[in-house]
Amino acid sequence: YKALNRAIPMINSYDSFALTEDKFYTSFTLRQNGVLTPDYRLCHRDDTEELKKTIKKWDKMVYKPTDGWGGVGLTKIESEANLDMLMPFLNQMDLRYFYVEKFVKYDNTDFRVDIVDGEFVGCYGRKASKTDWRTNITSGGSVFIREPNDEIINIAKKASKVCGTDIAGVDIIYDLEKEKYVVLEVNGIPAFATPEQEKMGLNFNDKKIDLIVEMIDRKTKK
Repeated sequence: YKALNRAIPMINSYDSFALTEDKFYTSFTLRQNGVLTPDYRLCHRDDTEELKKTIKKWDKMVYKPTDGWGGVGLTKIESEANLDMLMPFLNQMDLRYFYVEKFVKYDNTDFRVDIVDGEFVGCYGRKASKTDWRTNITSGGSVFIREPNDEIINIAKKASKVCGTDIAGVDIIYDLEKEKYVVLEVNGIPAFATPEQEKMGLNFNDKKIDLIVEMIDRKTKK
């Protein structure tokens, strides 16, 4: 990927792909450019005291693998006792740093906003199951029709631009305590709507394909 990026036009450059694959790097970059994200910490695996200070300050936090997807590996830590139970497991993993985010109080739904070439393509909502707090489909979440307001669309566009992505799926939730929208992730490989989702009314695939084709034509003519 990195080598090809030097030789041929790419949709989502290697740099933008590498950025969005790293949750810490993504959050850091978004924050540096005025896009609101959950509070976060990157702690050395040996700095248990810093993690304990963080859970006391935040009350609840989420451990995230920096390069995971689909909600795999996400763990909500609700107390110092939870952290003590989790540490032996984390220490068995070949990780130098632990990335944690403050748990954001929200309504267990999110917005997935698709952006292509800086333009809004479509949006849908995801809702966590009754037995989980994660909205990811692979974690039991479900998709529903959801219309974004202008603020959400503009946040998604800015997040995509900041990360340098040609194609992005931006995950946004509403922080009930701060009463503000928060970007959770910028996904560099967002999926198309499935046939089942199209039957529900998610009909943005054609627009997405048209914008991608136009972008390919423009990039290859340079």
